[in-house]
Amino acid sequence: MLLIALGIGVLAVVVSAILGPKKASRAKLMAYESGNDPEGGGVGTGQRFPVHFYLVAMLFIVFDIETAFFYPLAVAYQKLIPFAFFEALTFVLLLLVGYYYILRKGVLEWA
Repeated sequence: MLLIALGIGVLAVVVSAILGPKKASRAKLMAYESGNDPEGGGVGTGQRFPVHFYLVAMLFIVFDIETAFFYPLAVAYQKLIPFAFFEALTFVLLLLVGYYYILRKGVLEWA
């Protein structure tokens, strides 16, 4: 089954490379900003989007998913066994270690 799945994936990539367009048009290479022309002239200006925004977005996703994991614990709080409580506590501690790490790295500093 694994070989079949890998084969289908490789086949899809190969067929896409063969049948797909070889060169993107200028319009497809242009940055998209809510339907408006990009600030700074668009293609060829040399301006890049700061990676910092991507890091903040990824942090938001991580902590948003963390909230989704805690929702079932909050619903069934009265019926939880002690092991589930310590498992949730371990999860929180791991998240706090990650949060401490990003604070030490300065990811949330905008300077």
